[in-house]
Amino acid sequence: MRRQGIGQGHTRDQQKWLLILVVLYAAAAMVYVLVPGGGLAMADAFDESSLDIPPWQLALANAVIILVLYGGVGLLGLWLAGKAGLPGIYRPGAGPRDLVWRPMRVGLFAGAVLVAADTVVRLVSDFQGFPHPPFPASLLASFTAGVGEEILFRLFVISLWTVILGWVLSRFVPQEGAGLWALRAANVIAALAFAAAHLGTATVVADASTPLGLPPMILGEIIVLNGFVGVLAGASFARSGLIAAAGVHFWTDVVWHVIFGALSGGV
Repeated sequence: MRRQGIGQGHTRDQQKWLLILVVLYAAAAMVYVLVPGGGLAMADAFDESSLDIPPWQLALANAVIILVLYGGVGLLGLWLAGKAGLPGIYRPGAGPRDLVWRPMRVGLFAGAVLVAADTVVRLVSDFQGFPHPPFPASLLASFTAGVGEEILFRLFVISLWTVILGWVLSRFVPQEGAGLWALRAANVIAALAFAAAHLGTATVVADASTPLGLPPMILGEIIVLNGFVGVLAGASFARSGLIAAAGVHFWTDVVWHVIFGALSGGV
């Protein structure tokens, strides 16, 4: 993993691009709430009348929460990335090959692995598969997850643990080695946290009382496959920055939710 921190002259530009990403995320999330098969469809299990909130107000509130929460987490993650010697939003000097084409290739590969593994699990078990929102909600979900989850798990979590573990390990090993091993460990921690964040939805889908009540094969699929995607996104973040990590995540979800979801019949 290549490490190149945020230069002082690039800090303001990085903050600008973080703001652009968060605004786009909030706008896409607002639309996702309103489109057929999107956010409101997830509330079908509840009595919608009890919400007593017009859909547009719910969408707007969701967007405001995203702007505040992810804007704050993103700025903190950007500051931590500078402390950890990580590229932040993008590595200075990175071009389309680093920020667009390589993440696309990695994401398409990861998506294909998810589809193949899920198909095998469905063939050897009675599991009916995970739900996928219908198009265009699936595309919006891919974008919002690609930006929002990467801000949280890569920009913030990886940067935080790289700083913490780097400080601890530097007491025992040379500085260069400490930083590298801290980054590797932080990538695994973030990937496991990313995988664990998907257990709640799977628990509801499988009608289990807790994540530990999930069938072992399904639990293993969630942890291993999401962890796999998380490690790939983390490596892209360490090499080229948040934009590259979000690209890996987005294209993985395009294959998984948009293409495979449409072929398997959506939700």
